[in-house]
Amino acid sequence: MKYLKIEDNKGYFIKDKNQNEDWTEIDQIEKDDLLKLLDYATNEEFELDIYNEGLLGNKAHQIIYKHLSEKFTSFLLNKERFTDEVETVYREAIEKYQ
Repeated sequence: MKYLKIEDNKGYFIKDKNQNEDWTEIDQIEKDDLLKLLDYATNEEFELDIYNEGLLGNKAHQIIYKHLSEKFTSFLLNKERFTDEVETVYREAIEKYQ
């Protein structure tokens, strides 16, 4: 499912995946929205439009979308390594405190 997109010279994100096509402009993103997107990226098939400055007319949208695109792309490329590291950390903690 696509969670970040560029359309009509603006960047958008899915605020709530349970509400069909609930696209919100990227400059309205808040901390809780970022946490939801990270949860979606961790647990689901996560797609996003590749950053293209020429497709975004609003400078704020360019800056925000560029950074989000870079971070989520990097996360998705390293997702398996990240989840393995998290499981290892928690496994060690669970074993230590049992």
